[in-house]
Amino acid sequence: MKVKKSLGILMGIMLMLSLILSGCGSKSTSSSGEKTKTIKIANYFAKDHPQNVALREKFKPMVEKESGGTLKVQIYDNSTLGAEKEFYDGVRNGTIEMGIPGLIMQSDIEKMAVPEWPFLFKDYEHVKKVLNGPIGKELTEDLEKKHGVKPLAWSANGFRMFSSNKPVKTMKDFDGLRMRMPNIPNYIQLGKLLGMNVTPMPISEVFSALEQKVVDGQDNPIATLRASGWYEVQSDVLESNHMFSPNIYIINSKFYNSLSKKQQSVIEKASKEAADYEFDLMEKSYETDKKFLTKKGVKFHTPDGAFEKKMEEASKPMYDDFYKKYDWAEELVKKVKAEQ
Repeated sequence: MKVKKSLGILMGIMLMLSLILSGCGSKSTSSSGEKTKTIKIANYFAKDHPQNVALREKFKPMVEKESGGTLKVQIYDNSTLGAEKEFYDGVRNGTIEMGIPGLIMQSDIEKMAVPEWPFLFKDYEHVKKVLNGPIGKELTEDLEKKHGVKPLAWSANGFRMFSSNKPVKTMKDFDGLRMRMPNIPNYIQLGKLLGMNVTPMPISEVFSALEQKVVDGQDNPIATLRASGWYEVQSDVLESNHMFSPNIYIINSKFYNSLSKKQQSVIEKASKEAADYEFDLMEKSYETDKKFLTKKGVKFHTPDGAFEKKMEEASKPMYDDFYKKYDWAEELVKKVKAEQ
């Protein structure tokens, strides 16, 4: 009896060990026997935003399949790994492998601010032509050297508009409007030049600030207004298209350099395909999003030519400052406008 009991215990231990070992093997190696590396990719968008749709439908399956299982992708949406500054810093220091921030790095890398200069782009085709061409490369040329992150692909946040809890139909309606904007100097300056009281805050705090009437409105593409549920606490949208807001796929340089040439190629290809897909989703979603928001009771206001001109004229001091501050600014703006 004792022998049988001892054998039973021994067999149980061996079975447990085999399960543990097999579990470890599936986590650390691919079917080819290579060690599997996990890519955490962080962003601040809601789960159903086109950015995360593109990650789920394009980036993740492409990377995992074409790497032969040597790379796994984990998507952390909705500021799960921190607000934009936190996850951007995480990619810089290597605790997060990849991220899709906005242009938060522009305080150190001045040319990265240019795509968000007001009233610069005409439409999506203009944006894609600029960002996916030589100008886009020029904008990112110092990113890896200064911040230790490698740019992979430009994607679209979209053309920004003002949503509010009351109609904005004239320049006078901007006066004193309490507007949440990102904590980026160019945004804040534009808001002030238009006559608003600007309150900077992270995107993760916007819903409660709108709900508690700490602010009267915010500026973002309407895809974000829909995906984040802010239409529940906003009544009006001004189709101002006051600036285009891009995002950029980035990867920690040390992590990237630790990968094989094949893995690097897979990530670059998947980033470009996912970003192109996201651009397409964002552009096509506008009318669908507008219809959805209209059904939810949101009223849209399209500025006429005179109102548009007044907004552009209000932003002119920003360009005067850019041209004085940066010796490259005026020539770069001319190159961007020449691509229309």
